[in-house]
Amino acid sequence: MNLPSDTPPPVRGDPTWVPPALTRDEQTRNVGKTQVFFGPPLAILTDGQKNTLEISGKINRTAERYLELMRHHGLDLSEPERQCLAHICHIGFMSPLEIRELPMEVELTRFECAGLDKPALAEKLKAASFADLVAVVESLGF
Repeated sequence: MNLPSDTPPPVRGDPTWVPPALTRDEQTRNVGKTQVFFGPPLAILTDGQKNTLEISGKINRTAERYLELMRHHGLDLSEPERQCLAHICHIGFMSPLEIRELPMEVELTRFECAGLDKPALAEKLKAASFADLVAVVESLGF
């Protein structure tokens, strides 16, 4: 579409608007198809959907929103606090219930290190939202 130079380009909402081109990295990133095990969470998420493209779209939208939540949530933690939580999380998979119980786990753990104030960390975790707790666990790699 050729516009005269004095005409402003179309904006989102205008039927002639075209989204910007992908960046070089986005153009060259090729994930391809992969088999995914549909455990109970994915089965619930996609319940009633039979079309592969719909299922793929639902999973990708959910993942995109999840990643955005992780960008905007979390807690400022000191290195001793991160070490304490990593010690607790080293049990492996952290279920939603175990994530919610992190404040109690901090109070019960025998883990000690210089600079760690367990009562203060437990209070910080109690005041946090579930999204903040999930973001902390994710940032620790669990």
